[in-house]
Amino acid sequence: RSKYIGRLFQDPLRGTAPHMTIRENLALAYLRAGKHTKMFSRVSRKDEEKFRDVLKQLDIGLEDRMDVPVGTLSGGQRQSLTLLMATIVPPKLLLLDEHTAALDPQAAEKIMSLTNQIVLENHTTCLMITHNLNHALTLGNRTLIMNAGKIICDLSGKEKDDMTVLAYKIHEKE
Repeated sequence: RSKYIGRLFQDPLRGTAPHMTIRENLALAYLRAGKHTKMFSRVSRKDEEKFRDVLKQLDIGLEDRMDVPVGTLSGGQRQSLTLLMATIVPPKLLLLDEHTAALDPQAAEKIMSLTNQIVLENHTTCLMITHNLNHALTLGNRTLIMNAGKIICDLSGKEKDDMTVLAYKIHEKE
């Protein structure tokens, strides 16, 4: 299943190996999810250049710190790296469990923007769990709102496109 499913957790400390370097974490994810099925598969120089290019997308300088242990990175940097690890080989399904909840607002917006870009570019099916109603309404093509384990609202198409957080709150009170 790991070849077809990428996932991010709420906790930025999960999903990476803290004592391994950025390069080693990316290589592990790349070999796990890629078509490298031989026991002793290796990462080539071309693969490492791909890692550097992918890290540049973050615009936080990690491409110049590939030999730094992941445990020394901030929560936002680790969550960014985890997103790249989950999508370095585009999965068929991307599971996001409140993947921005533990981040400061600026890091959260950067992660959401990158997530949206990756999902759109790769046509990836994505299931995102979030408490951020704005993200739930503005991203994706369908929004399910749950309360106590039950779906209380199912929005898609024009109805979803026209919905705002304020409109939903008014609708909820009616």
